[in-house]
Amino acid sequence: MSPLADWGPLGGLGLVVGAVLALTGAGGGALAVPLLVLVLGWSIHLAAPVALVAVGLSAWLGAAFALREGIVRYRAAMVLGAAGMAAAPLGVWLAQRLPQGVLLLAFVAFMLFTARRMWRDGPAAAGRDKAPACVRPEGEQRLHWTRPCLWVMLRVGALAGVLSGLLGIGGGFVIVPALDRHSNLDLRSIQATSLAVIALVSVSGLTAAWWSGQLQPVAAAPFAVGAVVGLLMGRRWAMRLSTRALRRGFAVVAVVVAVMLLLRTLSHL
Repeated sequence: MSPLADWGPLGGLGLVVGAVLALTGAGGGALAVPLLVLVLGWSIHLAAPVALVAVGLSAWLGAAFALREGIVRYRAAMVLGAAGMAAAPLGVWLAQRLPQGVLLLAFVAFMLFTARRMWRDGPAAAGRDKAPACVRPEGEQRLHWTRPCLWVMLRVGALAGVLSGLLGIGGGFVIVPALDRHSNLDLRSIQATSLAVIALVSVSGLTAAWWSGQLQPVAAAPFAVGAVVGLLMGRRWAMRLSTRALRRGFAVVAVVVAVMLLLRTLSHL
């Protein structure tokens, strides 16, 4: 089916992705590609850049709201984003050359691991580092920057960038658990910072996809519009839900994504 014939379903799927992105600061990007592949029957190569357009645009909007509220740790976002933007073209390059089945199976394993940790751990969970690499002193808004903190941010940003270019997932599902584990930031600040990073990384990934001829802007438009509307709707619910509910919601999204990708991968073996 031509992507142009999918405009109605694309808008509806975009709503789902945007709402999940608003509620979790991640997850929506990871859900976008499986929805396009399984519901509309698109190929990974067509779905990934289109998903990244929607995720990136929604993330820009969400990050703008969060900046206005003062909950984005913008220095962390810039470091994570710079590493991600540098690494995203590598993900696009790999996506054109590596077997998709192998990549998807690895992605499934990582998503299940992330879901287990997010479901089990609480805000002060035992699984978190006893001495996080990145610490915000009590009573202050800014992180205290150290060499270990910088190194953590660069590694996490680079991984998010590669996965963003590889599968069009934005990278939030990497950033949110990593910041939760390696910092003492509250969940709302983590989610807001994640959105800012996704916004930055998406620019690099989309530029590389455009340059390689993979991006179809006309097909991406209705999906992106739906995602923006979903994000605006999801923001209202995000303020009413508890931190525990949001964490477990993220875990559920991760499991759903993993199952969908696993079923698709197995069906093509």
